[in-house]
Amino acid sequence: MKSLLLFLFVSLCTIIPTDTEKLDSDVLIGTWQLDMTPENPNDENFAMMRIRKIRDGIIKGTFYREGVKIQDGRINTQTGTIYGALVSGDNSGKYNTSFYFKDGKLYGSTHALERGFLAVWVATKE
Repeated sequence: MKSLLLFLFVSLCTIIPTDTEKLDSDVLIGTWQLDMTPENPNDENFAMMRIRKIRDGIIKGTFYREGVKIQDGRINTQTGTIYGALVSGDNSGKYNTSFYFKDGKLYGSTHALERGFLAVWVATKE
């Protein structure tokens, strides 16, 4: 009897999807308004991120403003949360960005290598 119960338990565990399998990274597709100074509700310093496509864990789109393509964008869901990371760049240098999705918002940071700053931001979907 114990063997049968153990067999049923193991069988059910392989059928029932885990939280990471239920995650749909397509929720990130769209245009996001990034509040670059979330600590100051009176400031309107915004940027944008437009995610056009996510396939096989790779993000395609633009970051910061139109025309600045996302490079090497990746998604990871192995811990039950959608995390993303990307590289972007313009005439002022390269930017490393990472973020996670929680309660309909993105919480992230962008490290400007050549400009020597780290921006923390919160994004809402437009």
